[in-house]
Amino acid sequence: MKFKTLAIHASQKPDPAYGAVMTPIYQTSTFEFRGVNQPGPFDYSRSGNPTRKALEDCIAALEGGKYGFAFATGMAAESTLLTLYNPGDHLIVHNDLYGGTYRVLVEIIARKGIGVEFIDLRDPAAIRAAIKPQTKAIWIETPTNPLMNLIDLEAVSRIAREHRITTICDNTFLSPFFQRPLEFGVDIVVHSTTKYVNGHSDVVGGAIVTGDSGLGEKITYLQNALGTCAGPQDCFLVLRGLKTLAIRMEEHNRNALAIARWLQKHPKTIEVFHPGLETHPQRELASRQMKGFGGTFSFRVRGGQEGAFSLLRKLRLFTLAESLGGVESLIDHPATMTHVSIPADVRGAMGITDDLIRVSVGLEDVEDLIADLESAMA
Repeated sequence: MKFKTLAIHASQKPDPAYGAVMTPIYQTSTFEFRGVNQPGPFDYSRSGNPTRKALEDCIAALEGGKYGFAFATGMAAESTLLTLYNPGDHLIVHNDLYGGTYRVLVEIIARKGIGVEFIDLRDPAAIRAAIKPQTKAIWIETPTNPLMNLIDLEAVSRIAREHRITTICDNTFLSPFFQRPLEFGVDIVVHSTTKYVNGHSDVVGGAIVTGDSGLGEKITYLQNALGTCAGPQDCFLVLRGLKTLAIRMEEHNRNALAIARWLQKHPKTIEVFHPGLETHPQRELASRQMKGFGGTFSFRVRGGQEGAFSLLRKLRLFTLAESLGGVESLIDHPATMTHVSIPADVRGAMGITDDLIRVSVGLEDVEDLIADLESAMA
């Protein structure tokens, strides 16, 4: 089945009890045993729930994996993965990434004796130089949040396989509709389903997908043991969002690219970071491993932080808020919002300047959105 069909039908047959077309919300903590020592397919909702299983199987199918897992938040998914590693292990991480991921790696994981080394994963030589005998994983985010740098998934996966290192890719910005990292050799894909996968800004969630049976078995154990799974109500909402993922992503993509092109010509804009623009230094890579560019990008405005704040104060359609990927357009100042947990000097080295703005373009009429930006910048 093609992507749009899978999103609607994968693991979502009518419910056998009464023929419900939509997967029901199994709002229960426990399930009756068939007899003494005879559990049914589900026994306790932390271990498994029919609504959650439908979501997990569907997102696994969309990513081209075999094993899917739904979590309470995106950070719950990431934190569960990171418990795979022990003191003395070494992780290689791209040096431009989401502030929440940076925080858990530096403030929690590194303090437990696990080595965390930030490098530029765009440089194959730097990757090879960073690998140690105790290196266990390479953590990839592509496109990066918020600077939209791209990592060559095939190249990084090839190096990792040579050294038997696990590769993990955060695919939140593009969703499986525009990018499927497993097809390029990545071992594990992680999502904040809060964003495009759900797409309606009404739930928080996370997901992990892998095609490796060994990793699948380990993550199954950790999800149950740690209790980081998503609840049935949240799974129902994310599953509902998946059904329209394809058409939403197509519109997000069109609107964002149109606004990026408009901003690129505006005299009050210094620079636009969008991989769909011909000026993006990795435009060829984007065309090779991505089927679209998504709806989120960033840009710099003249006037430093005050210039950025002035723009943010005057907007009417764009909502000043954290998160991204909803049907409504959101706008964010990374240095004081999503990436404030990163020390200022590290943010500066990443390129997250005080004049940088991140925008998540929604599904409104693009002419209205451009008019809003034009009025605020005038």
